[in-house]
This record gives sequence, structure tokens and C-alpha cells, in this order.
Amino acid sequence: MQRLEYLTVIFFLKLSKIMPSFFTFGMLKFFAIIFFWILKKRRNLTISNLSKAYPEKSKKEIYALARACFKSVAVTAAEVMLIINEKKKIDDLIINKDEILKSIAGITRDNKKGIIFITAHFSNWEILPYLLAINGYPITAIGREGDNKLIEKNLTKPFREKHGNKNIYKNEAMRQMVKTLKGGGNVGLLIDQKAGRTNSVLATFFGMECRTTISVASMKLRYDSLVIPMFAKREENGKYSIILYGTADYKAEEKNSEDNKIQAMTQYYNDILERAINEAPEQWFWMHDRWRM
Repeated sequence: MQRLEYLTVIFFLKLSKIMPSFFTFGMLKFFAIIFFWILKKRRNLTISNLSKAYPEKSKKEIYALARACFKSVAVTAAEVMLIINEKKKIDDLIINKDEILKSIAGITRDNKKGIIFITAHFSNWEILPYLLAINGYPITAIGREGDNKLIEKNLTKPFREKHGNKNIYKNEAMRQMVKTLKGGGNVGLLIDQKAGRTNSVLATFFGMECRTTISVASMKLRYDSLVIPMFAKREENGKYSIILYGTADYKAEEKNSEDNKIQAMTQYYNDILERAINEAPEQWFWMHDRWRM
């Protein structure tokens, strides 16, 4: 089964290489609509999550948002294929690249304690490590190992480790993050998915409680690294505006214990993610069971 999945992905990669880019986008958007209909559990979960997060929206609006979420994932997948095939360049995708790089350079000047870039599964999250690496900020990115080992070994990991980036799995995440930050390097974390009961706290996200990782807050308190929230928002023309909120320097100094500080800081990071997602809710990965305890 894994080999069949791998060969299927290879087939579509090769197809996207020889066909016009608009064909790749059209093909994957078509599949997105098919999956929206046949993956009933994911469709219903997406609609349920959106309904709870945006109770003021009508059923029709929620349904349209849910369909748009599936299409957004399809566009991301298409862009990744085209980047792998060198038919799309990061520099051509980013509208405000020069402005953002200037801001990052100003924020990080004289920094020797490392940087923690935080983001979410929002729009095309895969282009952020690329953008950073090719402009002098290679990162150690933490992620879950893919279920399909062939795809992970031959496609995903090589793609994510281009331009000096490193792709580290969660089982060795803490050791590698500490090593990187102590050396003044950069770490990248997607912090919007459900965390396990260990190394997490209950925090609210869109008004609902969920398990949230405490890794960022713990490292901020221990190493005082810069925390930079960063997001790629897809615009109507298909290009991206990078959202940069400066640094998240909050250390909950008003709290009287480390546990309380970590709780408050973790909530602070969730609030930042929510702020970014609200700018284009159809671009977040709502089909994930984020609020499952």
C-alpha cells in the first residue's frame, strides 16, 4: 500500500513537470472537491470546527468556508509540486519579501540567543522555511514523521532540507532545539495542532479549550531566544503576503510561578495564531481534530 501511494505521488509529480502550471492547479482543485464529498468524516469535522469557531456565521457561509479549506490545501499541494519541479520560485511568490527581510534583519540584529519562528498550518506553510533559508536564516524545523516512509524518505525530507534547513522529528525535537538555540541558530515550529498530555497545557483557541504544546514558552523562559510569529497569507492573485507581528517577547513576568508563566505565555501564542487565521480563515487546516482531548 505504501509503495502504491508513493508511485501515485511520483506519477503526479512527473505529470506536473510536463504539463502547464494551470493544469496542476486545476487537477488538484478538482480532487479537492472530490475529497470534500467522499471524505465525509473530514468534511463534517471541518464544518463542525468552523461552526464552533464562528457561531455568528450562517450554515451557508460555514459550508462555503469548508469547501474553500479543501481547495486551499489543494493549492498548497500544487505549489509544492511546482517548487519541487522548479517551475515556481519562492522569490516570485512573495509580494512583500524585501520589506519582511528588512524587518527580520532589524529584529534579529546582534541576537546571539537563537530564534524560534512559530507558525501554523495556514495557507502554504511550506514556503516559510524556504524563504528564510535562501535569505540567510536556515532553520531546524520540527515536525511529525510522515506515515508513508517512502514518501517521507524520498520526497518530504529532501524537500524540507534544501538550502541548509534541517527536518527533525518530534522524538528528538527537544535535544535538537536546545542544541540549535545554544549555538545561536534558528528553530521553526508549527504549534497549532493537538499536543499530547505530556509537555502541554490546556489553553483556549477560538474560545475552546485544547491541549497546546509548552515547548515555545519553556525555551523562551530558559534561553530567552527571540520568538517570531510568521505566517504566509495567500492573496487573490495567488501570491503571498508574509504576516510578521514583530517579536513575541512576553514572559508573563506578572505571574508568580514558572507553571503560571508557561500557561500565560502559551495562551499568548495561541492568541497570535488565532489573530493570523482570522485574516483568512479558509486558509487554515480546519479538518484537523484540534480540540480533541
